[in-house]
Amino acid sequence: MNKELRANIIRVLVFILLQVFLLKDVQIVMGSVQYLYIILYPLAIVMLPLNMPHFFLLLSAFGMGFMVDLFYGSIGVHASASLWLAAARPIILKYLEPKSGYSAGLIISGGSLGIFWFLQYVSFSLLVFFFSYFCMEMFSFVYLDTIVLKTIISLFVSGLIIFLIQIIWNPKY
Repeated sequence: MNKELRANIIRVLVFILLQVFLLKDVQIVMGSVQYLYIILYPLAIVMLPLNMPHFFLLLSAFGMGFMVDLFYGSIGVHASASLWLAAARPIILKYLEPKSGYSAGLIISGGSLGIFWFLQYVSFSLLVFFFSYFCMEMFSFVYLDTIVLKTIISLFVSGLIIFLIQIIWNPKY
């Protein structure tokens, strides 16, 4: 097993374990609605290698979402949101592609392409993830205002935590 594959497997396992054992019970409720969800495991999908075939990207995202669904007791909500993220990932990467293109073997992180690029990439990715997650959770556009509010709040808080993780992970910014 090569070093990059091992690092990706460890990253995925760490984020899934962090999500299901630590962040699952974090709840901030206003009235009868929980508006804040801290979901960090999509970062593992976002940071998968650029050269990964799309089929394996979708399969990996489904597997991660399914594992989280097993622990959360949800039926496919995380898996479907992860699949939406994996499907949107090539579009987001194409939109944010530098003029010189991506170099072969590039590892996606704040250190490789700059923290501003990484924050844009994570923000667009989390926007897709959270919007699809809350659409599946509510399963109706009648609650569009609640879906948008939950998406914005969760995007901001999770994005801030991911930014702090990147700073801790690679402190040379």
